[in-house]
Amino acid sequence: MGTEVSVYFWHDDAAAGETIIEEIFAEVDRINALMSTYVESSRISELNRDAASGPVVAGDELFELIQRSLDISVLTNGAFDITYESVGQHYDFRERQRPDEATVEAERQHIDYQLIELDKTAGTVRFLEEGVRINLGGIAKGYVVERGVEILRSHGVENGIVTAGGDSRLLGDRRDRPWVVGIRNPREDGQVAISVPLEDEAISTSGDYERYFEEDGVRYHHIIRPSSGLPVEGVHSATVFGPDAVLTDALSTSVFVMGVDEGLKLIGCLPDYESIVIDAESQIFYSTGLEDPQSAEAGVESTPPTPDTC
Repeated sequence: MGTEVSVYFWHDDAAAGETIIEEIFAEVDRINALMSTYVESSRISELNRDAASGPVVAGDELFELIQRSLDISVLTNGAFDITYESVGQHYDFRERQRPDEATVEAERQHIDYQLIELDKTAGTVRFLEEGVRINLGGIAKGYVVERGVEILRSHGVENGIVTAGGDSRLLGDRRDRPWVVGIRNPREDGQVAISVPLEDEAISTSGDYERYFEEDGVRYHHIIRPSSGLPVEGVHSATVFGPDAVLTDALSTSVFVMGVDEGLKLIGCLPDYESIVIDAESQIFYSTGLEDPQSAEAGVESTPPTPDTC
């Protein structure tokens, strides 16, 4: 799905450890072949080609992830919407290509999660109009790291970490110490804005520095606001912590789109989930369940939390 996957863990038997690694990456390849829009033969590519013409069998795994995506769309009032691909398909960040205004205006009409029809009995997906496309890039990497940790756990591994792009799932602690996860300074490559100690938890970060290019002083990046079809402004990065990487993956995108106030209000309504947001002024905001994190780099200001209400 266009990102790097890494696995780290401890094991007393090196040969057995290598076997576990091979099993995890075989699972990564399997999910990629099913859910990546970069793979023409994937099931999701089949949906994008054919689901506007009639129902397409998705298979249990893909169907469930699409259903979870739609549930999160409802939860976030459409801030998370896998049909963003209707516009997103026209970006090529490596080639510095973006859609013109006419294309954005035409294609954004197809960004609407309510245009996806699921038939649970038949296990099928149907798009209600031509032009709708979906992309699970905002949730499937969380699914990948959860599956990786499930495999580690099934082999008796107690301490490890699986990472895919901005999504990580921590298994246990770092052998009697917490994992210390760094949240990147969005405008200083290689520098850390905040370091957070975590154990047995998922963490996902969505940022405008992951896939982007700049043109005439404007940063065009991969996180699209569903209502406009344009890259989101006002936030540099949004990080979410919680017990389920599938949900932290989707929520980090949602908070990024919703912005500081509405995004943290959402997180405040979700037990066991917390968030840290760095806005366009490089100020740090964090949800009420977190202690005041200390900025690790000079020049990044920290703002105390404000009460969240549901």
